[in-house]
Amino acid sequence: MASNLLKLSSSLVSKSIPKPSQICKRWKTSQALSYKQSILNVPETRVTTLKNGMRVATEDSGLPTCTVGLWIDAGSRYENERNNGVAHFLEHMIFKGTANRSQEQLELEVENMGAHLNAYTSREQTVYYAKSFSKDLDRSVNILADIIQNSNFGSEEIERERSVILREAQEIESNLQEVVFDHLHSTAYQGTPLGRTILGSTENIKSITRNDIVKYIGDHYKAPRIVLAAAGGVNHEELVKYAEKYLGSIGHTYPGEVPLMEPCRFTGSEIRVRDDDMPLAHVAIAVESVGWSHPDNIPLMIASTIVGSWDRSHGAGANVASKLGQAMGQYGFCNSFQSFSTCYTDTGLWGCYFICDRMVIDDFIYNLQHEWMRICSSVTDFEVERAKNLLKANLLLQLDGTTPICEDIGRQMLCYGRRIPFSELEARINAVDSEVVRNVCTRYIYDRCPAVAGVGPTEALTDYNRLRSSMNWVRW
Repeated sequence: MASNLLKLSSSLVSKSIPKPSQICKRWKTSQALSYKQSILNVPETRVTTLKNGMRVATEDSGLPTCTVGLWIDAGSRYENERNNGVAHFLEHMIFKGTANRSQEQLELEVENMGAHLNAYTSREQTVYYAKSFSKDLDRSVNILADIIQNSNFGSEEIERERSVILREAQEIESNLQEVVFDHLHSTAYQGTPLGRTILGSTENIKSITRNDIVKYIGDHYKAPRIVLAAAGGVNHEELVKYAEKYLGSIGHTYPGEVPLMEPCRFTGSEIRVRDDDMPLAHVAIAVESVGWSHPDNIPLMIASTIVGSWDRSHGAGANVASKLGQAMGQYGFCNSFQSFSTCYTDTGLWGCYFICDRMVIDDFIYNLQHEWMRICSSVTDFEVERAKNLLKANLLLQLDGTTPICEDIGRQMLCYGRRIPFSELEARINAVDSEVVRNVCTRYIYDRCPAVAGVGPTEALTDYNRLRSSMNWVRW
């Protein structure tokens, strides 16, 4: 009897427990379905255009918090040689009090809400945003509308803020990556607005007046160039109502000539800021790429992902997917490198930033250009598939929280005129194969003049003529 019960129980156990292969298969299926469902079930991005041309875009995820902000199509690219830096100066002055709120009242109101108010300026955009509870959405929009329409720009505050901006400029000088990229822009886009820095020169910071700030707002802060974006616990109809109430009076006409975006030509060239007292050289090399909406943007992003990044301190050594990273882990020709693909409206920079010892700069550049030429001629399907997966993962990981989602909405509304669903973006990435990557990279990298910027002990930085001649391989 006992033996029969034992046999019965063992047979039941064997039937109830699936085999490891079955478990793995079920797990993979559930994961695949979960990923597809998560991509397709993202909350809809709703867009409404007000009578004055301002766009309101929201993604309602039902959270108790939200981020709401004004994305304005105006940055340092719209400045000239004389007022360069005024957009960034304006960003600092915008929180110094309005006709309705003093600076103290503004700061206390934001703190009492438990909110955060912030801003930043880039070369093509200026952003003001607030993070708060969803129930305080009305007050957040009211504050944002007040600061961009009714700021005082008092003379005392302007003079006090000059020293703050000058100190910020000094702090940026210690961030060598920022310094190198400013030099890269200055040589790649020399003589054009993109070649100027965001903060402006010291002379400009000292000479910008209240009239310069007011004129910049009058020329560029127009309703059709502004997007009110929000993410988190946001009701779209309510936000549209608040936008009409607080921002509906922003004008859409220009008092004089309509300011147009100047085309920025790319110039293959170099700039070296030699300082032998520095321990390491910081160098960036880039070719001209494309703007946000160009169809070749995605293949170039995939190519940049193939080149990848590597850092000696991460401990991976040669055990990384990037072939350039494998070589650096084996030979140690640099401390770190980072591939980048920077886009603007009508142009862009595709290249690599690296930090290395003064004696191995030429060795790293040789390996870098070898990798670039290899991608142009013989990149494999496996490498492209891996890079596509990594790119999709990175794009999704960037959308973690209401603030990055809100930023994504505002930026895409200005760059594309709409929010691209991730399912569409995924389909575009999946449509790229190794042949497309080779063809696109050949078009923009192979036999093209690069722009080079180096800071530090750059005596051994490869001569530009030899570097230019290595931008192609002899093809039989």
